[in-house]
Amino acid sequence: MIVSSEDELDKLKAIGRLCARAVDLMGKSLEPGITTKELDDIGRRLLEENGAQSAPEFCYQFPGATCISVNEEVAHGIPGDRVIQAGDLVNIDVSAVKDGFFGDTGSSFAVPPVKREIEKLVRDGRRALWTGLQQVKTGKPMAGIGNAIGTFAKKNRYTLITNLASHGVGRSLHEEPSELPTWPDPDETRTMEEGLVFTVEPFLSLGATWAEDGGNGDPWTLYGDPRAPTVQFEHTIVVTRNGPLILTLAE
Repeated sequence: MIVSSEDELDKLKAIGRLCARAVDLMGKSLEPGITTKELDDIGRRLLEENGAQSAPEFCYQFPGATCISVNEEVAHGIPGDRVIQAGDLVNIDVSAVKDGFFGDTGSSFAVPPVKREIEKLVRDGRRALWTGLQQVKTGKPMAGIGNAIGTFAKKNRYTLITNLASHGVGRSLHEEPSELPTWPDPDETRTMEEGLVFTVEPFLSLGATWAEDGGNGDPWTLYGDPRAPTVQFEHTIVVTRNGPLILTLAE
């Protein structure tokens, strides 16, 4: 969507902030022994107490309020009875709707103690996101986001998942611009418009380049191909002449 009024912007900020608060609270609740279902319940409670509804449930009948992906899982992990262990790599992805507007954000967390390479991967995953965000500005090419993230990944000897893209968001969870690459893509020729709302969400990995289903009867959870530790960090933004207005900050 293109933001056309202060009222629309205020509602986008409200749901974005709420999604960010859910990720923040769930991240702080991560500890060995908690199940992913218990973690999901924490996020659900915060959303519902503030008048919001889980977007994956609302839009797709996803079996959980949030997506929680652990270790070998790259995205769309289903909350359940899996018990979090010390050393786990956990991605928490929260999207929700309130007053007809959607927000979408996510972060990856390492449950200590973890290997040094995992600590570095988490830190660099956040850096990759901000590298992409720095390319957001009215009139600039959308391809600049993926090109910058690709340069960062190559320089630091990481790979990128190249079939999980950023996307437009606002009046619905997934809308135009669709399939916005966070990797170098010579076919990406679009330009960023003032007021355009979309996510930036690179998937940085220690070797995976593709996300695929596990073929185990679970139609949701995606795994890296080849299997490798992978992190995702995501913000929802509005394009402005001064750069990105980030909607999904907890404060």
